[in-house]
Amino acid sequence: MTDKMDVLREMDDSAIRLIRRLMRSARHAVIATLEPGSGNPIATRIGIATDHDGTPITLVSALAAHTPALLADPRCSLLVGELGKGDPLAYPRMTISAKAREIFKGTDEYARIEWRYLSHLPKSKLYAGLGDFRFFRLEPENTKLNGGFGRAYQVDAQDWLSLSPVNTELAAAEKNAVDHMNRDHADAIALYARYFGKLPDGKWRITGIDVDGFDIADGDESARIFFSKPLESAKDMHMTLVRMAGEARTGLEADRTSA
Repeated sequence: MTDKMDVLREMDDSAIRLIRRLMRSARHAVIATLEPGSGNPIATRIGIATDHDGTPITLVSALAAHTPALLADPRCSLLVGELGKGDPLAYPRMTISAKAREIFKGTDEYARIEWRYLSHLPKSKLYAGLGDFRFFRLEPENTKLNGGFGRAYQVDAQDWLSLSPVNTELAAAEKNAVDHMNRDHADAIALYARYFGKLPDGKWRITGIDVDGFDIADGDESARIFFSKPLESAKDMHMTLVRMAGEARTGLEADRTSA
């Protein structure tokens, strides 16, 4: 009999990048929890964003069935993946085993997570301030990635999370940097979208910046742009964005010339 583990591929950089792209660009996921009392599994769709290290974060109502479930037993599972035309099983997706941790109001951690979540999912501003809503970090453990036919992987979350010492410094600088880029440098963001993201023209805006890259959105569309190497400081964030704008401008001009 073939060993079940034989179907798993060796984890490599491309798989790590795929996990990070799926997680960073996702705006929703399916969460499975255990119903208090019965222990029956329940699954539902939730909105998600990520903390600086890539940990998924969510905002849930106390009226939702999964909220008392998470409070009673923090174990949960997330299904995150892409959809498109054709066979849905041909698209990459991953299942993450996690433990939920509530983020309490009045803390620096709450302020950071609230800003990142609302930037990623601006429509949630309509209800985020209501008293029965609360944030959770869904702290990942084991991760199973299906990158498409014949591309199955299993990896510990510590191998794909962005556990950088720069995270705290970036968190302090992120909001001002994002506000500045969206207010004063829409032209540069358009260049990032076209050149690095291969995306159509639109009203793209940056929704978050972390050590590995940044997220952009245009209405309901979102995408991930990676840096060529991880950031080393908050100052490095500014210099990298300037360099990428110049690289994109030069690359697009070369494409037009050769066309």
